[in-house]
Amino acid sequence: MNIAAISHALATLAFLLLGLLLLTAWRRRGTGSWVVMAVFLSTAWAATSWLVTLAVIPGGWLQWAELGRDAGWLVFLLHLLSPGEKGRRRTFGWREGLFGLLALSTAILIALPLFGAEGNTELAWRRDLLIICWIGFSILGLLLVEQLFRGATAGQRWALKYLCLGLGGIFAYDFYLFADALLFKRINPDLWQVRGLVNALAVPLLAISIARNPDWNLRIHVSRQVVFHSVTLAGAGIYLLAMAGVGYLLRQYGGDWGALLQTAFLAGALILLGVMLFSDRIRARLRVILSKHFFSYKYDYRDEWMRFTRTLDEGADSVPERIIHAMAALVGSRGGMLWARAGTGDFEPLAQWNMPPVEAGPGGWEPVVAFLRQRQWIIDLDEYYATPSLYDPLELPAWILEIPDAWLLVPLTFKEDIVGLLLLKRSDLTRALNWEDRDLLKIAAMQAAGNLAQYLSDQALMQARQFEAFNRLSAYVVHDLKNILAQQSLIVSNAERHKHNPAFVDDVIATVKNSVERMTRLMEQMRSGMRGARQERVALIPLLGQVVERHARRDPVPSLVAGTAQPVVMGDPEQLATVFGHLVQNAQEATEKGGEVTVEVGVEGTQAVVTIRDTGCGMDSDFIRNRLFRPFDSTKGLTGMGIGAFESREIIRALGGDIQVESRPGEGSVFRITIPLTDG
Repeated sequence: MNIAAISHALATLAFLLLGLLLLTAWRRRGTGSWVVMAVFLSTAWAATSWLVTLAVIPGGWLQWAELGRDAGWLVFLLHLLSPGEKGRRRTFGWREGLFGLLALSTAILIALPLFGAEGNTELAWRRDLLIICWIGFSILGLLLVEQLFRGATAGQRWALKYLCLGLGGIFAYDFYLFADALLFKRINPDLWQVRGLVNALAVPLLAISIARNPDWNLRIHVSRQVVFHSVTLAGAGIYLLAMAGVGYLLRQYGGDWGALLQTAFLAGALILLGVMLFSDRIRARLRVILSKHFFSYKYDYRDEWMRFTRTLDEGADSVPERIIHAMAALVGSRGGMLWARAGTGDFEPLAQWNMPPVEAGPGGWEPVVAFLRQRQWIIDLDEYYATPSLYDPLELPAWILEIPDAWLLVPLTFKEDIVGLLLLKRSDLTRALNWEDRDLLKIAAMQAAGNLAQYLSDQALMQARQFEAFNRLSAYVVHDLKNILAQQSLIVSNAERHKHNPAFVDDVIATVKNSVERMTRLMEQMRSGMRGARQERVALIPLLGQVVERHARRDPVPSLVAGTAQPVVMGDPEQLATVFGHLVQNAQEATEKGGEVTVEVGVEGTQAVVTIRDTGCGMDSDFIRNRLFRPFDSTKGLTGMGIGAFESREIIRALGGDIQVESRPGEGSVFRITIPLTDG
């Protein structure tokens, strides 16, 4: 039984039936003529293989049939991948036609000398080259199938998956068949016998996919990444096939050194392939070639924008350095320098990458900035050197022209104001800018300018906050000094009358000692930059007793009312004494001499409560809400700082407590201070 004849007869019948069905459908629904051509070429191939197996026709005819079948399916796949606009019939591009013509010519040139050369050992090497050609066609077919499937949308894959499985199976089997033949110098008879059956089994898959695509109007999107990886894979495959052919020739004609030369050559070829695949420059040049010859636009703007945005937002570098990296990557630059507008209006160096730091002279940027603001251009220094008339009346400062490898000067414009100037280092890949490069740089510069403006604003805000903290600390220091000065002034004013009184002298010594201690703590706080860092257990009743005693020298004399509870809180005793003393003093100042100032202390739940009451002039609700705790807002004229109440509330809140105020004009005020009790 001739298994090969039966196998290829089944393939002939299967492809013939599919072709007849397509002819019928073609008349009714306009199914693409390319698939009809490919199916009938496959029918001719299967019939030729069947007849050659039966020795009815010469074996040389099979080469033409193989060539026709492979060419038919490759042209069909290229047709599906060629771009077609909506509403316009897809045309077969000149690149695809040229590619097919070159492949066809190569195959014919190799195949023609073989016809009638059976048994001629001198032509054995040509048979090997022919097998390599069939392997190349198989690889190309697999690449086109892979590219078709990857470029299809999810909805299109439903209709294409069986076509990809069928043609992928045919090309994969052919690759295995011819690779085995190249390795063992003969075609495996078992693989050859089953080949027809494999093709016949693929026909139902092709039929299903054809039925799902009556018009083949797919509009496949082929991304640059798909093309890049496919071309890289195809190039690597062709390179390996070529190297294998050269290695075979070295082994055949190298004599005693043949095996050694072949091994050394193939090892070197693999190393060279690895170097090329991992070379950034070669990969970048390949991307440029693909962009020029396969796509309408040079850039895949979605990928460029995503990569640009990620570079701006991620990484450990500062914002100015990330701006340089992101902008440089757009044109393949390896370095750059960024200047930002300073407070004087001139531009100062902010960051650099792979370029030496350069200091701009005073006033060196004015003509450049004026030119850029008027023209909205990107200054190409190569173009400036070659045709300076294009940039009239601009004259670049000498120090810019002296920067090594200076290439592009890009303005960073934010809200019609140039906030930065970016100088990019000359690229090893991009030799000249076109309109697309300039447009991409301009639109990217707008986003980079926004990031730079935000960065500069953040820096200015940070500096302002540092000054604010310093000013607040200074205000606190002045406030404390004012209180100490008030104590010392009181001593001086009473010295003439009581200097011979021993009790007064003792009181003076105690007051001076207290002032020295407060000044010492104040100096420590200024050196450390911290206020109220000391935390310890504070018993409120003794502390309030000291505060009341200290303020008993003026009318109305405050009184302390304490319950049986002994509240203890965590805090800085000096700061708590300052808070309570400030509130008691304010109550005394707001109350006439015949009035009352009462300090009450107790416990409510987990809170210690200190209430300071007075029968003074009181305050309205608007003053309490809008002015009482506002810093630097004082009702005491030049004698007040306006930060006592604000500082008191901030200290209490830092301990987890709060200050609440109740007051009415003419009825007095109640300040209620709550502080969490300490455990134990």
